[in-house]
Amino acid sequence: MTKANTRFKESFNQCLGIIDDLAIGAELPGEVALADALKVSRTTVRNILTSLNDLGIIDWQGRAKVILRHSKKDEFFSDQETSPISERIEGKFLKWILHGDIAPDAPLNELELARQFNVGTSSVREFLINFSRFGLIDKKQNQRWVLRGFTKEYALELSDVREMFELHAVRSFVDLPDDHAAWKQLDKLESQHLKLLDQIDTQYSRFSELDARFHATLNRVSNNRFVDEFQDIISLIFHYHYQWNKKDEKERNEAAILEHLAYIKALRSRNWEAIKSNAIKHLGTAKNTLLRSLNQN
Repeated sequence: MTKANTRFKESFNQCLGIIDDLAIGAELPGEVALADALKVSRTTVRNILTSLNDLGIIDWQGRAKVILRHSKKDEFFSDQETSPISERIEGKFLKWILHGDIAPDAPLNELELARQFNVGTSSVREFLINFSRFGLIDKKQNQRWVLRGFTKEYALELSDVREMFELHAVRSFVDLPDDHAAWKQLDKLESQHLKLLDQIDTQYSRFSELDARFHATLNRVSNNRFVDEFQDIISLIFHYHYQWNKKDEKERNEAAILEHLAYIKALRSRNWEAIKSNAIKHLGTAKNTLLRSLNQN
């Protein structure tokens, strides 16, 4: 799939999301506004609008683009179609690490990973080379990749960067418009947290993915490409390392859920001091948990 085609499909999905957030009968924004929101050219926007019109989702007459109906699930392009192969490998690799109970210094076999992720070995090799810049994996002199741990200094530096990024992002919630998509995402995340809290005795291991979505939602508000790039690796490092110690995993995750719920309440208050206090408290808990896991491992 060409990069341009991937971008069209990704933007088409985003546009369906915009439509689903609006009422039937409402009008879509103008082409310039859509191009800015989707970060694509006006030519791509017109191609998207043509497809939406052909599907009967909108009625496009001149400048008027009236929403006739909301999207159907099968009208979205799949992740396979919208994600570059490197991103797909990264997602599978992170999930494998989070749920695979992989030990420190474990060897990584390119051929086995390629088979497991259903991609070519050259794609896996390229991913591992690029991913190695984060310091999580290393290549030995015998050409074998190994999964590495982190020093206390590395963990502290990473925690400092994480706090800096997140405090910058959540500061935006003070003045965030009432109709911003982040508020609906917070409502959904709150419901998911409450549901997991009710099932904590048996489902506590599911917290890792929920935590990743929670912090990604907060950091996404900053609309900063560097924050986006580091969000996955930050999530991976924190959860991967302290997952080695299973002793109090349920209690840790339950406490973190409660901190998230308090954090969400503070965000809704739009009170910066309350937001900052909850953010620092929660990120401090995560840092201490990470440091304890490093000492124990």
